[in-house]
Amino acid sequence: MEGISVEPLPAGFELPEETGTTFYENAHLKAMAVRDQYLAQSGSAPWIMADDSGIEVDALGGAPGIYSSRYAGEDATDRDNVAKLLAELAGKTDRAARFVCELVCFSPEGAELSFAGKFEGTIAEEPHGEFGFGYDPVFIPEGYTLTVSQIPADEKNRISHRARAARGLLVRLGGGEA
Repeated sequence: MEGISVEPLPAGFELPEETGTTFYENAHLKAMAVRDQYLAQSGSAPWIMADDSGIEVDALGGAPGIYSSRYAGEDATDRDNVAKLLAELAGKTDRAARFVCELVCFSPEGAELSFAGKFEGTIAEEPHGEFGFGYDPVFIPEGYTLTVSQIPADEKNRISHRARAARGLLVRLGGGEA
């Protein structure tokens, strides 16, 4: 959409602890915290957008869910999280999963918009590929035989849960198609 630029969190701004129980709640907490910091500094805020995302696995009752980045512990690496996920899925035939992204936006006037994007697929038996991060080496999107880590970045960025949520935002703002 013409005239839109996305900027990172300004230096000195801090994100709150993720204490929500859903992706939406965590994204909302982050967006509100940034909006509040802008308002405290200057009395106004630009458009604010924050997200929370993770992976849900059916056979694990939706886990790791909102705990995806710290599934194997607070200081866990991506490799640690993937290893725990694969260990918990050992012997299970239902490997259906999805990446979920929830975007929450606030307009300068304070109006809230939220958008969810889901990226359906299955969990591989073992990691494959060199690209991506997190659970990408074990996630095989619907309609693919490769993991996300084996798919070129430009294609992943076009089909991912974040891309789907962002397209929802653009449609809602009148600047794109779903």
